[in-house]
Amino acid sequence: MKLIARTEPHTYALLRIVAGFLFLAHGAQKIFGVLGGQQVELVSQMGLAGVIELVGGLMIMLGFYGGYAAFICSGLMAAAYFMAHAPQGFWPIVNKGELAALYSFLFLYISTKGSGGWSVDAAMRK
Repeated sequence: MKLIARTEPHTYALLRIVAGFLFLAHGAQKIFGVLGGQQVELVSQMGLAGVIELVGGLMIMLGFYGGYAAFICSGLMAAAYFMAHAPQGFWPIVNKGELAALYSFLFLYISTKGSGGWSVDAAMRK
């Protein structure tokens, strides 16, 4: 376990980078209609969600005020879960809300830990 524990800063950075990238891809689908997505009206609830996903995901990925961005993205995903998925049933596996729930808790964790290494925030501290 000590070997694995020594890699924690790097695995956390990879987690933050990959999660941010995947999240920004959801925003790119909504804003630009790319990656198999449908472009939505920018001035709409889905448009606002797309902007938060795109910009927030990029900020998390780069580690630029990553904790703050992750907190906002966590709230977005919690709202998405309760507005779109929870009315369809209690269990996330049934209401197809697993991804929203997972992102919400993942970003909540990132918001408590901050950007960590391999980030713009770490570079600005030096």
